[in-house]
Amino acid sequence: MTSLALQMSTTDPMFWVMVVVAFSFIVIAIAMVAIAVYVNRAVKSAGRLEDKIEPLIERVTAMTDQGKEIVVQGKLIAEQFNAVSGHLSTATMHFSESLAIIKGEVAELRALVSDTAVEARDKVELVSRTIDRTHKQVAMTTDFVQTKVIEPARELAAIMAGFRRGLEVLVAPVPKPINQTYGEDEMFIG
Repeated sequence: MTSLALQMSTTDPMFWVMVVVAFSFIVIAIAMVAIAVYVNRAVKSAGRLEDKIEPLIERVTAMTDQGKEIVVQGKLIAEQFNAVSGHLSTATMHFSESLAIIKGEVAELRALVSDTAVEARDKVELVSRTIDRTHKQVAMTTDFVQTKVIEPARELAAIMAGFRRGLEVLVAPVPKPINQTYGEDEMFIG
């Protein structure tokens, strides 16, 4: 027995309806495979991005769940063709919007990291220059205090000590002549 489909004439409109339906199923199957490939790639990309982008982890998890739902719906395509085609178009739209959002967020994150690295490098250089300048100023201040304050103060202290000794000599009582006798208290050296 031959199949009814093979017995149809090419001039019969039902034959062309069958060809269109068969072609539609093939296109849908290719679209589902392509969507499954894109969903699989998105899931892998989301896994890599999850380590780098903490705020987007919840969005990526939601996309992974949507991808799993799309795969499950793909298995039921024979029974629910009309409902699934509507859901697939909506899911694809959300998926593209989500990818666009992720790309934007990643670009902003890269720009922020780049700006932060440049800013941190500038701050480290500024701190290094400040430390060098402060060290130089402390050394210069120490030298200045040594040459302008401490050394003149030592010289002045030496001059004043000499001046005091000179005054002591000038103001000291006249010594007793040698031929005078000294009392016992004056003889005691102790």
